[in-house]
Amino acid sequence: MNIKLLLSNILLLATLVASAQQPQSKAQLNAQKFATTLYLIDNFYVDTVNSEKVVEDAIVAALRELDPHSAYISKKDVEKANEPLVGSFEGIGVTFQLIRDTITVIGPTPGGPSEKVGIMAGDQFIKIDGENAFGKKIDNEYVQKHLRGKKGTKVTVSVKRGRDKELMDFEIIRDKIPLNSINAAFMMEKHVGYIKLDRFAQDSDKEFKNAMEKLQAQGMKSLILDLRSNSGGYLNTAIEMVDEFLDANQLIVYTEGLNSKRQEWRSSEKGAYTDGKLVVLIDEGSASASEILSGAVQDHDRGVLIGRRSFGKGLVQRPFNLPDGAVIRLTTARYHTPTGRCIQRPYEGGAEDYYKEMTKRLEHGEYYHADSIHFPDSLKYKTDKGRIVYGGGGIMPDIFMPVDTSYNSKLYTNLVRKGVFNKYTVDYAMAHRDQVKAEYKEFSQFNKKFQVTEAMVGEIKKLAETEKVKWNEEEYRRSEKYIKLQVKALIARNIWETQQYYEVTLKEDPTIKKALEVIGNDREYHKLLN
Repeated sequence: MNIKLLLSNILLLATLVASAQQPQSKAQLNAQKFATTLYLIDNFYVDTVNSEKVVEDAIVAALRELDPHSAYISKKDVEKANEPLVGSFEGIGVTFQLIRDTITVIGPTPGGPSEKVGIMAGDQFIKIDGENAFGKKIDNEYVQKHLRGKKGTKVTVSVKRGRDKELMDFEIIRDKIPLNSINAAFMMEKHVGYIKLDRFAQDSDKEFKNAMEKLQAQGMKSLILDLRSNSGGYLNTAIEMVDEFLDANQLIVYTEGLNSKRQEWRSSEKGAYTDGKLVVLIDEGSASASEILSGAVQDHDRGVLIGRRSFGKGLVQRPFNLPDGAVIRLTTARYHTPTGRCIQRPYEGGAEDYYKEMTKRLEHGEYYHADSIHFPDSLKYKTDKGRIVYGGGGIMPDIFMPVDTSYNSKLYTNLVRKGVFNKYTVDYAMAHRDQVKAEYKEFSQFNKKFQVTEAMVGEIKKLAETEKVKWNEEEYRRSEKYIKLQVKALIARNIWETQQYYEVTLKEDPTIKKALEVIGNDREYHKLLN
């Protein structure tokens, strides 16, 4: 693109618009002013200027003055920004971690190209297309550049497996890889199902409906929907999911802005789960679409919310394409729950102050004590059955659950931070996969009977020392239960799949225990909703 010609055209257009419409509006005057500035820089500035960068920086600076969620996305970043929500990419299909500067497979995508040729969890990629693929040069960008690629193209990986001295070569034909948004869906108890939703992607509603059908076929009568740390996604996906829970013609959400008329979304008659007990789990990481779903459930007294106050993102971003392929995501309206609550928390203090909100909540004690949260009466609303709820910044759950600090210690934190758990469990899975699967024919047997032994703890201790983590026995005893639980869960994930990680850890999750308690007590459940 000839940037000088473009700027001249912009200036000419702005001038023509201004002269054709008298008097000038502020928008017209500002457009002419900005175009004139760019023209002057490009034609009279003392040095050579990268005009494209000047324009991009100006757009970014302008959007920064509006709100924390309006954003500029350059042409090269558009596809990458959409990928987690579009729900697929093209590559070899593995989940990996960089362990000891080596690409280590956590698991192949079920049905993906890597699984088809025999890649297994624990495999280490030593060479990619004959080039050494280990050492300090290896980072996430390197992996994406070398393993992702167009569908139908080939890549050869040389793999070290377990204690085998010789590398194994695999030729993998890249394909379209689905990004599933449901991390786990299983029966927790006889009639209680559990679904962990990671994000509201393009096809999440279809995944959700399939998961619901499978759980209902297994006898599910009550559901725990886990939206903790779910940062949101597509509005339409959230609406389709809420629709499963509500009766016909109930308001789900509405949007409204200065230049955007009120727009409502209501439930249809197709809800497949309108009667069973429902518990939704949220926390400070639950945002946007998560808040739309939990707000509608709460306002219509359809289910019980358990956890901590959600993030508070209730601004609608509409994408606008720019001439060079870049995109501006501009905030055009606000989300409101059925009662009229505005989900968005204040951002008048600027973006930096806005993103320090979570730190402020921690300092104020909100993660530990519900009574540290104060809502003004002006933000008070009533649900369908007359329960008091509050707007003005996130969704407050019906039952508050503080952050669980019972297992926390400096030792536990450092073991996680230094990757000791991941390194140990990957090595363990590689060395003992066949033995574990032979001893435990089904995962359920492993979950009931497998124990992390003191010998294994000794090996973890040695690895911790290698990774320069100081082992403190007093801190170990404080965190022993959770250290062993984390190790067992990661072994399960490395030998089976991600869902098995959740099946192990959730047994000791205080919020899950509370959800099961509420579901198991009819009187308490209905009292909370009345």
